[in-house]
Amino acid sequence: MSLTPATSASSQTAKIKKDESFLGRLGGTLVRKKKSKQVSDLHEEGKNAINAPMLPTGSDIHPEDTLLEENAERIMLDPTSRDNLKFKDLLKVLIDWINSELEEERIIVKDLEEDCYDGQVLQKLFEKLSGRKLNVAEVTQSEIGQKQKLQTVLEAVNELLRPHGWSVEWSVDSIHSKNLVAIVSLLVALAMHFQAPIRLPEHVSVQVVVVKKREGILQTAVVTKELTSTTEMMMGRFERDAFDTLMDHAPDKLNVVKTSLITFVNKHLNKLNLEVTELESQFADGVYLILLMGLLEDYFVPLYNFFLTPESFEQKVHNVAFAFELMQDGGLKKPKARPEDVVNLNLKSTLRVLYNLFTNYKNSE
Repeated sequence: MSLTPATSASSQTAKIKKDESFLGRLGGTLVRKKKSKQVSDLHEEGKNAINAPMLPTGSDIHPEDTLLEENAERIMLDPTSRDNLKFKDLLKVLIDWINSELEEERIIVKDLEEDCYDGQVLQKLFEKLSGRKLNVAEVTQSEIGQKQKLQTVLEAVNELLRPHGWSVEWSVDSIHSKNLVAIVSLLVALAMHFQAPIRLPEHVSVQVVVVKKREGILQTAVVTKELTSTTEMMMGRFERDAFDTLMDHAPDKLNVVKTSLITFVNKHLNKLNLEVTELESQFADGVYLILLMGLLEDYFVPLYNFFLTPESFEQKVHNVAFAFELMQDGGLKKPKARPEDVVNLNLKSTLRVLYNLFTNYKNSE
């Protein structure tokens, strides 16, 4: 393009450069020789998408998310769902699980969006869970390198999960663009497939904004996305354990098991002049679990490490989680029950924890 000193030409050039700069910030890729009509159309498309009347108030829709190819679709988390307590709980469970699995790698995840998008954490997690080494570069800084790594990791994941009936709800682009719904869906699938020793919170759903482009027009809708169902349904993909069978098909034998466990725990707690009569309620604050572990392993647990008379839900969860740590220190596997389940008087979770202790310490005096 040749420039003339004419004032009108300079003004027009400045205007085009201004439009290009603005649209560049919207994420669009413009060629310098775009006609002003094309620039205007693209500008209007992004503006209309942002102000689309079908979007909920306050939705965090970025202009770059609306510059779609024909028939393309993009799904984004509605910001209001970030305050969903069950969703926050799910994020915490997944983060704690990843950090537990990758402890030897000295990898600490604090934010799923920021720490998982480049493929590094997902690579290490998949390798640890599957026992399979992937042929990828260890460190990749460029966007191309990160996407190549993600491609390799997701191909391995999909190859593993698809034969077991999993629907693939994630992609290289969605993960790399820090789409939290896609990242969480992938992690939940991995946790369930590999029978992670965690309890995913039940019935976690979020609102997502779906943006589609049809015949040049952006269409938006808000739908509910289910991330987890009931524990029974989620664990239904795997072999159910003895307590599932016991509680569903032989409730008459449940009292026999409870009696055996009460006898076991009282054998040790009686040394401290303590006695248990109700398993689900008396272990719910974690105090008896901590004291029991000290008796079984023959050590004194300093009182400053836990709340002797917990009052809040958080204090009780702290106690139960601390008891779980003591169990792992004693060589036991991390309980599949969540501390929150024990605190919430979930009998099946409490029985699993106590039965694990019984099988390992039943001969202890």
